[in-house]
Amino acid sequence: MNPVSIFPVPGLPEIVNGASLATLILDGVQRLGLALEPGDVVVVTQKVVSKAEGRVRSLEGVVASPRAIEIGNRIGFDARHVEVILSESVRIVREAPRVLITETRHGFICANAGVDRSNTGGREFVVLLPERPDESARRLRESLRERSGVAPGLIISDSFGRPWREGQVNVAIGAAGVLALRDYRGQRDPDGYELQGTELGVVDELASAGELVMGKLDRVPVALVRGVSVAGDDTVGRLLRDPATDLFR
Repeated sequence: MNPVSIFPVPGLPEIVNGASLATLILDGVQRLGLALEPGDVVVVTQKVVSKAEGRVRSLEGVVASPRAIEIGNRIGFDARHVEVILSESVRIVREAPRVLITETRHGFICANAGVDRSNTGGREFVVLLPERPDESARRLRESLRERSGVAPGLIISDSFGRPWREGQVNVAIGAAGVLALRDYRGQRDPDGYELQGTELGVVDELASAGELVMGKLDRVPVALVRGVSVAGDDTVGRLLRDPATDLFR
């Protein structure tokens, strides 16, 4: 039972396509008077990863299809934004005023396919999710290792709503070098009861913990988590529920 420390890593500039996130992160950690240590976990917001990978689109060049216009009129949404959402989705799960719940090509169920208009660098820009977030996490982790000699756990996080509770929480959409699920099934509690269905989403817990020091408007896109024992080789893909066991699909 070790204490856990979470450090905000501020001071990163506006991220542009091709930016070296690893260098910027290490510079930010150094400004804190710290250095990466084995066992550390770095949580990075999706938006800076997407910007560095060029996953930004200008709505000025988007031509809305008749379907996007129909949906946009129905939910009160910019039809061009709807068009981009549709291009990133495999299906619409639900729609409501000002929001579409979709299944992305990655298999995530989330609002607007993760296509966001906030903190994009301009009013007419939208930021899309990374094409392969687990691969993005692996590459960033390797870049940190090359520059520092330490390969921390790496989590890419994004804010997701929850169907049965108010309030958004950060969850992991990409991960490398960490345990995704901690499986307690088959173990016994102090009274001897055998646990049947207890699996903890470790990477989601860490993503939410990192958000506590990031904030939505504080321009802190990176958090360093120290003191957790979560080394592993999982991906976020392991968290996606098999449709055969999805009771709500």
